[in-house]
Amino acid sequence: MRLLKRVVLPALLALAVYYAVFGGEYSIFELRQARIDIEKAEVELVELRERVDSLRARADSLENDPATLERIARERFGMIREGETLYRFAAPSDEEAPTGQAGPTPE
Repeated sequence: MRLLKRVVLPALLALAVYYAVFGGEYSIFELRQARIDIEKAEVELVELRERVDSLRARADSLENDPATLERIARERFGMIREGETLYRFAAPSDEEAPTGQAGPTPE
């Protein structure tokens, strides 16, 4: 009986504690990693929701705001209103460089 109280019970208790912490289906380390994964997923979910909201607002402005459509038509497609004059500025190419200015030197 003394052997049981002094050796076997503490050994069983130590084994149960070890199994609870490190073993089993969900150890402390696996639970900690699962919590970290959940936090990362929640952060990503918030970011994705913000992006979706931004895209919805942009889609709404494209559908319902004539000023947005006009701005895009002017910026992307160079469209102008009747009576306006369009000026386009382009950088001169090497062949069109004014005399007296040297172009890039070949290496």
